[in-house]
Amino acid sequence: MNVVPCMDLKAGNLEIATDLNSAYQAVFNSGWYILGQELASFEAEFAEYCDAKFCIGVGNGLDALHLILKAMDIGPGDEVIVPTNTFIATWFAVSLTGATPVPLDPDMHTHNIKAKDAEKLINERTKAIIVVHLYGQSCEMDEFRALSQQFNLKLIEDAAQAHGSTYRGKKVGSLGDAAGFSFYPGKNLGALGDGGAITTNSEVLAEKLRSMRSYGSVKKYHHDIAGVNSRLDELQAAFLRVKLRRLDQWNERRRFIADRYLKEIDNKNVILPVVAEGVVPVWHLFVVRVKNRDEVQAFLKHKGVETMIHYPKAAHLQGAYSNIEMYQETHAVAELLQDEVLSLPLYPQMTDEQVNQVIAAVNQVSC
Repeated sequence: MNVVPCMDLKAGNLEIATDLNSAYQAVFNSGWYILGQELASFEAEFAEYCDAKFCIGVGNGLDALHLILKAMDIGPGDEVIVPTNTFIATWFAVSLTGATPVPLDPDMHTHNIKAKDAEKLINERTKAIIVVHLYGQSCEMDEFRALSQQFNLKLIEDAAQAHGSTYRGKKVGSLGDAAGFSFYPGKNLGALGDGGAITTNSEVLAEKLRSMRSYGSVKKYHHDIAGVNSRLDELQAAFLRVKLRRLDQWNERRRFIADRYLKEIDNKNVILPVVAEGVVPVWHLFVVRVKNRDEVQAFLKHKGVETMIHYPKAAHLQGAYSNIEMYQETHAVAELLQDEVLSLPLYPQMTDEQVNQVIAAVNQVSC
């Protein structure tokens, strides 16, 4: 029996191996490995792709969010609204500034947070909202933009899973004050190592972030602000330039597979994801909900279908926050999702036969 992996990074890289090898050789021969032409070119190309004016390459997605917050002067005494159902980096970015992450439960259907719920948490200490375009589906950005303007809040996009997703025809990465992207290898646009980027339409913010990512320096050995060492290196930028040219094609294949799942999985024991109005997802993950998840996962493995769990413990329940009283409150939706979510295989190099195998197996789930 053939096994369908939940994710196959090797297949995607082999598909473009010749171009990746050429990109490597060009960087190797250049003799310039940090803050060079490959990064500058990628930043221009990715900014254009996201319909944003500026892009700043950084070391990873966590640094992207952390630097955005620091550049916005958010710190101790401030509060930032964050989803309960997200990867922990969203929360850590806030905590690293000294500010307080304020948890918000997501919508049960889309698994994304909603503006009407966020409004209930706003007080005089609230300085920003981080919306997470979870699983590759944009949040309701018109509503969040109106809310942020009403209360004079910064609106930050965590777009780590949503490269290319659109909301009402506009690309994520251009819908808030700034956006943080991750290029972790498993992302829709993934490097061959760690990497991240920030997009923004603010020239002032972009200039500050360029300085902050490189020791607070614009001119070598002159450090005007306290910065960090978080730079997307030339090699990863070169690899990402190769992959960016194929991103739309790969995302379209993801949509095709997801559309088949939505149309052909017909099992009352499996709750399918819901796409919000005006959103075109890029399906970084295809996440269903099931009862008795361990049994379902074992059954699918027996049928040759590998699955993953994103995420098995909500952010507010993580050990890093276990000694903080405010995080001991129940957040019912996130705590239900953590017990029921299951990610099915979905990646651009999946064959139609593999998709058929997944659909057939999921339709046989009975527990």
